[in-house]
Amino acid sequence: MREPHRKTLRGGPLLAGLRWLLLALLIASTGVLYMLLFEINGPLLIGAVYALACSMPLIAFESGRLMPRLQVRMRRMATPAYFLSTLALYLLLSGLGFALAGVVLKTTGIFEAGWKQVLVIRPPAFLYTLVMFFFGITVLRVLQLLGRRVFLSLLTGRYRHPVEEERVFLFLDIVGSSAYARQYGDLKAQAFIGAVFAALAYHVRRHRGEIDDYVGDCAIITWPMKEGVEEARCVRCIYDMLDEVDHERDWWMAHFGLVPQLSAALHGGSIVTAEIGVFHHKITYFGDVVNTTSRIEGLCKTLKKPHLISADLLARLILPPDIVAEPQGEHVVKGRDEPVCVLALRRLTAGAQFSRAS
Repeated sequence: MREPHRKTLRGGPLLAGLRWLLLALLIASTGVLYMLLFEINGPLLIGAVYALACSMPLIAFESGRLMPRLQVRMRRMATPAYFLSTLALYLLLSGLGFALAGVVLKTTGIFEAGWKQVLVIRPPAFLYTLVMFFFGITVLRVLQLLGRRVFLSLLTGRYRHPVEEERVFLFLDIVGSSAYARQYGDLKAQAFIGAVFAALAYHVRRHRGEIDDYVGDCAIITWPMKEGVEEARCVRCIYDMLDEVDHERDWWMAHFGLVPQLSAALHGGSIVTAEIGVFHHKITYFGDVVNTTSRIEGLCKTLKKPHLISADLLARLILPPDIVAEPQGEHVVKGRDEPVCVLALRRLTAGAQFSRAS
Protein backbone atom coordinates (compact mmCIF):
# COMPACT_ATOMS: atom_id res chain seq x y z
CA MET A 1 0.00 0.00 0.00
CA ARG A 2 1.52 3.31 -1.05
CA GLU A 3 2.22 6.06 1.44
CA PRO A 4 -0.61 8.62 1.35
CA HIS A 5 -0.16 12.30 0.81
CA ARG A 6 0.03 13.91 4.26
CA LYS A 7 0.54 17.59 3.47
CA THR A 8 -1.42 19.87 5.78
CA LEU A 9 -3.79 22.27 4.05
CA ARG A 10 -2.68 25.55 5.52
CA GLY A 11 -5.49 27.42 3.84
CA GLY A 12 -8.18 25.62 5.86
CA PRO A 13 -7.52 27.10 9.34
CA LEU A 14 -6.71 30.49 7.84
CA LEU A 15 -9.95 30.60 5.86
CA ALA A 16 -11.93 29.46 8.89
CA GLY A 17 -10.31 32.18 11.00
CA LEU A 18 -11.09 34.77 8.35
CA ARG A 19 -14.74 33.69 8.24
CA TRP A 20 -15.05 34.02 12.02
CA LEU A 21 -13.39 37.43 11.92
CA LEU A 22 -15.80 38.68 9.27
CA LEU A 23 -18.73 37.27 11.24
CA ALA A 24 -17.53 39.03 14.41
CA LEU A 25 -17.21 42.33 12.54
CA LEU A 26 -20.72 41.95 11.13
CA ILE A 27 -22.18 41.23 14.58
CA ALA A 28 -20.29 44.15 16.11
CA SER A 29 -21.70 46.45 13.44
CA THR A 30 -25.26 45.48 14.43
CA GLY A 31 -24.49 46.65 17.98
CA VAL A 32 -23.20 49.96 16.68
CA LEU A 33 -26.33 50.28 14.54
CA TYR A 34 -28.50 49.66 17.63
CA MET A 35 -26.86 52.58 19.47
CA LEU A 36 -27.28 54.87 16.48
CA LEU A 37 -30.94 53.92 15.90
CA PHE A 38 -31.98 54.36 19.52
CA GLU A 39 -29.73 57.37 20.13
CA ILE A 40 -27.93 55.81 23.08
CA ASN A 41 -25.17 57.98 24.51
CA GLY A 42 -21.70 56.59 24.99
CA PRO A 43 -18.87 55.13 22.92
CA LEU A 44 -20.02 53.01 19.99
CA LEU A 45 -17.67 50.32 21.29
CA ILE A 46 -20.27 49.57 23.98
CA GLY A 47 -22.81 48.45 21.39
CA ALA A 48 -20.23 46.32 19.58
CA VAL A 49 -19.17 44.53 22.78
CA TYR A 50 -22.74 43.86 23.89
CA ALA A 51 -23.71 42.57 20.42
CA LEU A 52 -20.80 40.14 20.36
CA ALA A 53 -21.44 38.97 23.92
CA CYS A 54 -25.15 38.37 23.28
CA SER A 55 -24.81 36.74 19.87
CA MET A 56 -21.70 34.57 20.01
CA PRO A 57 -23.12 32.11 22.59
CA LEU A 58 -26.19 31.66 20.37
CA ILE A 59 -24.02 31.06 17.31
CA ALA A 60 -21.84 28.63 19.25
CA PHE A 61 -24.95 26.70 20.29
CA GLU A 62 -26.53 26.65 16.83
CA SER A 63 -23.27 25.57 15.17
CA GLY A 64 -22.89 22.65 17.59
CA ARG A 65 -19.84 24.02 19.39
CA LEU A 66 -21.70 24.66 22.65
CA MET A 67 -23.76 21.92 24.34
CA PRO A 68 -24.19 19.80 21.18
CA ARG A 69 -25.98 16.97 22.98
CA LEU A 70 -28.54 19.38 24.41
CA GLN A 71 -29.14 20.67 20.91
CA VAL A 72 -29.79 17.14 19.66
CA ARG A 73 -32.24 16.47 22.51
CA MET A 74 -34.10 19.74 21.92
CA ARG A 75 -34.53 19.01 18.21
CA ARG A 76 -36.26 15.77 19.10
CA MET A 77 -39.01 17.70 20.90
CA ALA A 78 -42.41 18.48 19.44
CA THR A 79 -42.48 21.83 17.62
CA PRO A 80 -44.17 23.91 20.39
CA ALA A 81 -41.85 22.52 23.07
CA TYR A 82 -38.83 23.00 20.81
CA PHE A 83 -39.77 26.63 20.12
CA LEU A 84 -40.37 27.53 23.77
CA SER A 85 -37.25 25.75 25.03
CA THR A 86 -35.15 27.38 22.31
CA LEU A 87 -36.50 30.84 23.19
CA ALA A 88 -35.79 30.25 26.90
CA LEU A 89 -32.27 29.05 26.18
CA TYR A 90 -31.60 32.01 23.88
CA LEU A 91 -32.76 34.37 26.65
CA LEU A 92 -30.48 32.64 29.15
CA LEU A 93 -27.43 32.63 26.87
CA SER A 94 -27.98 36.22 25.73
CA GLY A 95 -28.55 37.35 29.32
CA LEU A 96 -25.35 35.69 30.53
CA GLY A 97 -23.40 37.18 27.65
CA PHE A 98 -24.89 40.61 28.31
CA ALA A 99 -23.98 40.39 32.00
CA LEU A 100 -20.41 39.30 31.24
CA ALA A 101 -19.98 42.17 28.80
CA GLY A 102 -21.41 44.56 31.39
CA VAL A 103 -18.87 43.45 34.00
CA VAL A 104 -16.02 43.98 31.53
CA LEU A 105 -17.28 47.40 30.40
CA LYS A 106 -18.02 48.55 33.95
CA THR A 107 -14.72 47.43 35.50
CA THR A 108 -12.68 48.93 32.66
CA GLY A 109 -14.49 52.26 32.96
CA ILE A 110 -15.80 52.23 29.38
CA PHE A 111 -19.44 52.21 30.47
CA GLU A 112 -20.17 54.45 33.43
CA ALA A 113 -23.63 53.41 34.56
CA GLY A 114 -25.33 51.60 37.41
CA TRP A 115 -24.82 47.86 37.82
CA LYS A 116 -28.44 47.08 36.97
CA GLN A 117 -28.15 48.91 33.65
CA VAL A 118 -24.92 47.19 32.66
CA LEU A 119 -25.87 43.68 33.82
CA VAL A 120 -29.55 43.19 32.92
CA ILE A 121 -30.55 42.97 29.27
CA ARG A 122 -33.61 45.07 28.55
CA PRO A 123 -36.53 43.80 26.41
CA PRO A 124 -35.80 46.12 23.42
CA ALA A 125 -32.18 44.98 23.33
CA PHE A 126 -33.18 41.32 23.58
CA LEU A 127 -35.80 41.66 20.82
CA TYR A 128 -33.27 43.46 18.61
CA THR A 129 -30.78 40.62 19.23
CA LEU A 130 -33.42 38.03 18.32
CA VAL A 131 -34.39 39.81 15.09
CA MET A 132 -30.79 40.05 13.95
CA PHE A 133 -30.04 36.53 15.09
CA PHE A 134 -33.05 34.96 13.39
CA PHE A 135 -32.11 36.75 10.17
CA GLY A 136 -28.68 35.18 10.44
CA ILE A 137 -30.18 31.79 11.35
CA THR A 138 -32.32 31.90 8.20
CA VAL A 139 -29.18 32.21 6.12
CA LEU A 140 -27.55 29.46 8.21
CA ARG A 141 -30.53 27.15 7.66
CA VAL A 142 -30.21 27.60 3.89
CA LEU A 143 -26.53 26.78 4.16
CA GLN A 144 -27.34 23.67 6.20
CA LEU A 145 -30.05 22.63 3.76
CA LEU A 146 -27.82 22.89 0.71
CA GLY A 147 -24.40 22.47 2.33
CA ARG A 148 -21.86 25.28 2.49
CA ARG A 149 -19.95 24.20 -0.61
CA VAL A 150 -23.10 23.52 -2.61
CA PHE A 151 -24.53 26.90 -1.61
CA LEU A 152 -21.35 28.72 -2.63
CA SER A 153 -21.06 26.66 -5.80
CA LEU A 154 -24.62 27.53 -6.82
CA LEU A 155 -23.98 31.16 -5.94
CA THR A 156 -20.77 31.40 -7.97
CA GLY A 157 -21.84 29.09 -10.78
CA ARG A 158 -18.76 26.90 -10.32
CA TYR A 159 -20.49 23.79 -11.65
CA ARG A 160 -22.56 25.47 -14.34
CA HIS A 161 -20.28 23.57 -16.71
CA PRO A 162 -19.31 19.99 -15.69
CA VAL A 163 -16.09 19.74 -13.70
CA GLU A 164 -13.95 16.65 -13.16
CA GLU A 165 -12.72 16.26 -9.58
CA GLU A 166 -11.89 13.65 -6.97
CA ARG A 167 -14.24 12.92 -4.10
CA VAL A 168 -14.85 10.43 -1.30
CA PHE A 169 -18.32 8.91 -0.92
CA LEU A 170 -19.85 7.29 2.14
CA PHE A 171 -23.10 5.38 1.73
CA LEU A 172 -24.67 5.01 5.17
CA ASP A 173 -27.62 2.63 5.53
CA ILE A 174 -29.92 2.04 8.49
CA VAL A 175 -30.02 -1.71 8.96
CA GLY A 176 -33.42 -3.37 9.38
CA SER A 177 -35.57 -0.32 8.59
CA SER A 178 -37.84 -2.36 6.29
CA ALA A 179 -38.49 -4.90 9.04
CA TYR A 180 -39.11 -2.03 11.46
CA ALA A 181 -41.69 -0.55 9.06
CA ARG A 182 -43.49 -3.89 8.78
CA GLN A 183 -43.68 -4.12 12.57
CA TYR A 184 -44.51 -0.52 13.49
CA GLY A 185 -45.87 1.02 10.30
CA ASP A 186 -44.47 3.46 7.76
CA LEU A 187 -45.12 6.61 9.81
CA LYS A 188 -43.22 5.29 12.83
CA ALA A 189 -40.44 4.01 10.57
CA GLN A 190 -40.07 7.38 8.88
CA ALA A 191 -39.88 9.11 12.26
CA PHE A 192 -37.20 6.62 13.26
CA ILE A 193 -35.16 7.19 10.09
CA GLY A 194 -35.47 10.97 10.44
CA ALA A 195 -34.33 10.85 14.06
CA VAL A 196 -31.30 8.72 13.15
CA PHE A 197 -30.10 11.04 10.40
CA ALA A 198 -30.76 14.13 12.53
CA ALA A 199 -28.62 12.68 15.33
CA LEU A 200 -25.76 11.82 12.98
CA ALA A 201 -25.66 15.07 10.99
CA TYR A 202 -23.51 16.78 13.63
CA HIS A 203 -20.66 14.32 13.08
CA VAL A 204 -20.80 14.78 9.30
CA ARG A 205 -20.37 18.52 9.75
CA ARG A 206 -17.66 18.10 12.40
CA HIS A 207 -15.63 15.96 10.01
CA ARG A 208 -16.16 18.48 7.16
CA GLY A 209 -18.41 16.22 5.13
CA GLU A 210 -21.56 17.11 3.23
CA ILE A 211 -24.82 15.18 3.12
CA ASP A 212 -25.54 15.05 -0.59
CA ASP A 213 -28.85 13.20 -0.50
CA TYR A 214 -31.18 10.85 1.36
CA VAL A 215 -32.52 7.86 -0.54
CA GLY A 216 -35.00 5.97 1.62
CA ASP A 217 -33.03 4.74 4.61
CA CYS A 218 -29.66 5.57 3.07
CA ALA A 219 -27.67 8.80 3.43
CA ILE A 220 -25.10 9.74 0.80
CA ILE A 221 -22.21 11.70 2.32
CA THR A 222 -19.29 13.14 0.39
CA TRP A 223 -15.97 14.93 0.85
CA PRO A 224 -13.46 16.47 -1.53
CA MET A 225 -10.74 13.83 -1.71
CA LYS A 226 -8.07 15.78 0.18
CA GLU A 227 -10.36 16.63 3.08
CA GLY A 228 -11.90 13.17 3.27
CA VAL A 229 -8.61 11.26 3.49
CA GLU A 230 -6.76 13.79 5.63
CA GLU A 231 -6.65 12.43 9.18
CA ALA A 232 -8.95 9.66 7.86
CA ARG A 233 -11.96 11.93 8.43
CA CYS A 234 -14.27 9.74 6.35
CA VAL A 235 -13.45 6.73 8.56
CA ARG A 236 -13.51 8.60 11.87
CA CYS A 237 -16.92 9.98 10.95
CA ILE A 238 -18.40 6.45 10.86
CA TYR A 239 -17.13 5.48 14.29
CA ASP A 240 -18.12 8.77 15.89
CA MET A 241 -21.63 8.10 14.59
CA LEU A 242 -21.57 4.62 16.12
CA ASP A 243 -20.42 6.09 19.44
CA GLU A 244 -23.27 8.61 19.30
CA VAL A 245 -25.83 5.86 18.83
CA ASP A 246 -24.31 3.71 21.56
CA HIS A 247 -24.22 6.63 24.00
CA GLU A 248 -27.95 7.27 23.44
CA ARG A 249 -29.09 3.65 23.28
CA ASP A 250 -31.44 4.05 26.27
CA TRP A 251 -33.16 6.98 24.54
CA TRP A 252 -33.57 5.00 21.32
CA MET A 253 -35.08 2.06 23.16
CA ALA A 254 -37.47 4.28 25.09
CA HIS A 255 -38.70 6.18 22.02
CA PHE A 256 -38.49 3.65 19.20
CA GLY A 257 -37.96 0.26 20.81
CA LEU A 258 -34.83 -0.26 18.74
CA VAL A 259 -31.21 0.91 18.80
CA PRO A 260 -30.16 1.88 15.25
CA GLN A 261 -27.57 -0.25 13.49
CA LEU A 262 -25.61 1.17 10.58
CA SER A 263 -23.87 -0.29 7.59
CA ALA A 264 -21.38 1.87 5.73
CA ALA A 265 -19.42 1.74 2.48
CA LEU A 266 -16.50 4.00 1.58
CA HIS A 267 -15.02 4.53 -1.87
CA GLY A 268 -13.52 7.41 -3.78
CA GLY A 269 -11.99 8.56 -7.03
CA SER A 270 -12.55 10.73 -10.05
CA ILE A 271 -16.11 11.86 -10.82
CA VAL A 272 -17.82 14.59 -12.81
CA THR A 273 -19.69 17.26 -10.84
CA ALA A 274 -22.33 19.41 -12.51
CA GLU A 275 -25.23 21.71 -11.72
CA ILE A 276 -28.51 20.44 -13.12
CA GLY A 277 -32.11 21.61 -13.07
CA VAL A 278 -34.07 24.64 -14.20
CA PHE A 279 -36.52 25.60 -11.47
CA HIS A 280 -34.93 23.35 -8.87
CA HIS A 281 -31.13 23.46 -9.04
CA LYS A 282 -28.93 20.74 -7.62
CA ILE A 283 -25.26 19.79 -7.63
CA THR A 284 -25.03 16.16 -8.75
CA TYR A 285 -22.25 13.65 -9.31
CA PHE A 286 -21.72 11.35 -12.28
CA GLY A 287 -19.35 8.43 -12.70
CA ASP A 288 -18.42 4.90 -11.80
CA VAL A 289 -17.32 5.90 -8.27
CA VAL A 290 -20.84 6.71 -7.08
CA ASN A 291 -22.33 3.49 -8.48
CA THR A 292 -19.47 1.38 -7.11
CA THR A 293 -19.92 2.83 -3.62
CA SER A 294 -23.57 1.81 -3.74
CA ARG A 295 -22.59 -1.72 -4.80
CA ILE A 296 -20.02 -1.96 -2.01
CA GLU A 297 -22.74 -1.03 0.49
CA GLY A 298 -24.76 -3.95 -0.89
CA LEU A 299 -21.80 -6.23 -0.15
CA CYS A 300 -22.21 -5.48 3.55
CA LYS A 301 -25.16 -7.88 3.58
CA THR A 302 -23.46 -10.49 1.40
CA LEU A 303 -20.24 -10.54 3.41
CA LYS A 304 -21.97 -9.93 6.76
CA LYS A 305 -19.54 -7.09 7.42
CA PRO A 306 -21.06 -3.76 8.54
CA HIS A 307 -18.33 -1.37 7.37
CA LEU A 308 -16.48 -1.79 4.08
CA ILE A 309 -13.88 0.32 2.31
CA SER A 310 -12.43 -0.11 -1.16
CA ALA A 311 -8.75 -0.93 -1.48
CA ASP A 312 -8.38 2.06 -3.82
CA LEU A 313 -9.52 4.50 -1.14
CA LEU A 314 -7.68 2.76 1.69
CA ALA A 315 -4.43 3.20 -0.22
CA ARG A 316 -4.86 6.96 0.03
CA LEU A 317 -5.26 7.31 3.78
CA ILE A 318 -3.80 6.19 7.10
CA LEU A 319 -6.27 4.47 9.40
CA PRO A 320 -6.57 5.57 13.04
CA PRO A 321 -4.51 3.31 15.32
CA ASP A 322 -7.60 1.65 16.86
CA ILE A 323 -9.13 0.66 13.51
CA VAL A 324 -7.95 -2.20 11.30
CA ALA A 325 -8.86 -3.26 7.77
CA GLU A 326 -9.36 -6.96 7.05
CA PRO A 327 -9.18 -8.09 3.38
CA GLN A 328 -12.41 -9.51 1.96
CA GLY A 329 -11.16 -10.33 -1.53
CA GLU A 330 -12.28 -9.12 -4.95
CA HIS A 331 -15.92 -9.05 -6.00
CA VAL A 332 -17.67 -8.54 -9.31
CA VAL A 333 -20.34 -5.87 -8.96
CA LYS A 334 -23.05 -4.77 -11.35
CA GLY A 335 -22.09 -1.94 -13.71
CA ARG A 336 -18.33 -2.40 -13.33
CA ASP A 337 -16.11 -4.36 -15.71
CA GLU A 338 -13.31 -4.96 -13.23
CA PRO A 339 -13.82 -6.60 -9.82
CA VAL A 340 -13.61 -4.35 -6.78
CA CYS A 341 -11.32 -5.23 -3.88
CA VAL A 342 -12.84 -4.43 -0.49
CA LEU A 343 -11.75 -4.60 3.13
CA ALA A 344 -13.81 -4.74 6.30
CA LEU A 345 -13.16 -2.01 8.85
CA ARG A 346 -13.14 -3.09 12.47
CA ARG A 347 -12.39 -1.20 15.67
CA LEU A 348 -10.08 -2.95 18.10
CA THR A 349 -11.98 -1.56 21.08
CA ALA A 350 -15.49 -2.77 21.86
CA GLY A 351 -18.06 -1.26 19.52
CA ALA A 352 -21.63 -1.69 18.42
CA GLN A 353 -22.51 -5.18 17.23
CA PHE A 354 -23.97 -5.72 13.80
CA SER A 355 -26.71 -7.93 12.48
CA ARG A 356 -28.50 -7.63 9.15
CA ALA A 357 -32.26 -8.00 9.41
CA SER A 358 -33.87 -10.12 6.78
